[in-house]
Amino acid sequence: MKRLRGYLAAFAVAGIAGTAIIAPLSQSKPALADEAFYERINQEFVPTLVDAPIIPLATAPAEEMAPEPPPVAETKSSAGGSGPIFYTGGGAPAEWMAAAGIDPSDWGYVDYVVSRESGWNPNATNSGSGACGLVQALPCSKVPGNGYDPVDNLRWANGYAVGRYGSWAGAYDFWVSNSWW
Repeated sequence: MKRLRGYLAAFAVAGIAGTAIIAPLSQSKPALADEAFYERINQEFVPTLVDAPIIPLATAPAEEMAPEPPPVAETKSSAGGSGPIFYTGGGAPAEWMAAAGIDPSDWGYVDYVVSRESGWNPNATNSGSGACGLVQALPCSKVPGNGYDPVDNLRWANGYAVGRYGSWAGAYDFWVSNSWW
């Protein structure tokens, strides 16, 4: 306890000394504090800090605090839902494109199309048509798995781009000419 008070007193003094060091240069040089000043700091401030109640950071035992698994996209249940199951799993476009099996040489084309279709929002939905996900699949049910899962959506889009336009470059060219794909 006495050692802790000493450490805290040193911390308090360092904080006060630090303040003196960063004072503007236009002021005169501050006088160094005498021993009585440090003793007063030690008596007035340190007991308050030391006698404060200790608040535990964690209330559960360590074995109950296992790390939470990373979130994944939910899929529709067989019981039927009241609406779409949105994506909550995190990630980044490069990770999603790699996981979907899209060749890195096509990523620029994919980025162009997806940026304009959904702004890389996996949960984007067109209220008029019902198109969903990153590439705005229409209907959303075309996407195997979950149309709002970015990897499922991009995997489907990869097949669509190659099947309909011959490549992502072809899909890009069509999008530039028509503002849709």
